[in-house]
Amino acid sequence: MILNFRQIDSSIRNSGPLPIHDGLSGHSPLPYLSSSKLDLTDGRQEDSGVSGAMTDLTTPAQAEGHLAGKRPAISFEFFPPKTEDMERNLWDTINRLAPLEPNFVSVTYGAGGSTRERTHSTISRILKETALLPAAHLTCVGASRGEIDEIVDRYHEVGVRHIVGLRGDPPGGIGTAYAAHPDGYQSSADLVAGIKKRHADIEVSVSAYPEKHPEARDFDADIDTLKAKVDAGATRAITQVFFDNDLYFRYLDRVRSRGINIPIVPGIMPMHNFKQARAFVTRAGTSVPDWLAEKFDGLDDDPDTRKLVAATVAAGQVHKLAKHGVDTFHFYTMNRADLVFAISHLLGIRAKSAQKAA
Repeated sequence: MILNFRQIDSSIRNSGPLPIHDGLSGHSPLPYLSSSKLDLTDGRQEDSGVSGAMTDLTTPAQAEGHLAGKRPAISFEFFPPKTEDMERNLWDTINRLAPLEPNFVSVTYGAGGSTRERTHSTISRILKETALLPAAHLTCVGASRGEIDEIVDRYHEVGVRHIVGLRGDPPGGIGTAYAAHPDGYQSSADLVAGIKKRHADIEVSVSAYPEKHPEARDFDADIDTLKAKVDAGATRAITQVFFDNDLYFRYLDRVRSRGINIPIVPGIMPMHNFKQARAFVTRAGTSVPDWLAEKFDGLDDDPDTRKLVAATVAAGQVHKLAKHGVDTFHFYTMNRADLVFAISHLLGIRAKSAQKAA
């Protein structure tokens, strides 16, 4: 499923699609949380979710010794620009974030392949003009196997070795019935298998759902789907956005108990416009805690303060995760650099030029 953020904060972003649940982490599998089942009850009841970390802004290297001396791995997600102004904004964002040396950057794929050419163009330009490793999102909605295979071949030809393989949203939108193309890949697991069969050197990442996929019968069925994607060749998953870290850790326990050992990378989204974002993410099955809503209460017409609160909330979330051993984070940038750069700084990550100057 791909979530379309055209409706969120159009005054800030104009328009554009942005998945908030899919991505990958790094160029090779990371070992963190890879096989052991976590026992994180100590401290989680006291500091539930993100709220307990709101004032805990120590660097990961200071966080209970978990990540001492180790730089967290980060990745960023962008959406393809729709206008010349959005193109300039995107490249300003890429140039601002590139010195942080992310493990990769991904570019989303609009509902039904609506941004197919713009996604390919953006990916190609990243390859030609930067040292960043791009990952191309790809869905199987509304396309035959032949069409999808051709897209995969084009990406491989220009040098792409990462694809984020997704089923995609129903053409009618979230909440409507999904029907696969009669001649297409029938599921995300089917798509993953098709990519790996065609180009074994392409790494495929998939989505994961701490609160289960909205269409899944229950958590067992949802994890069955994840396992099928892993069995088909997926090597990592990135989560749908979540705001209560306990949801992530409980989900991780479930996944590990099923013998799924790929990295499950937390997806982090700074809430640039809380009111609009909340309305949209809740429709996609993400719960928004009352304490989080209270943080933004009264700030609808105060974007400067709202930005500070959004940065504090997201920084608190990643630091709480880091204290429990998570060392990889995927940021949904919404094509904005400011909050993500600040949060990365608080994680202890410095821009390459700043490190040289120091």
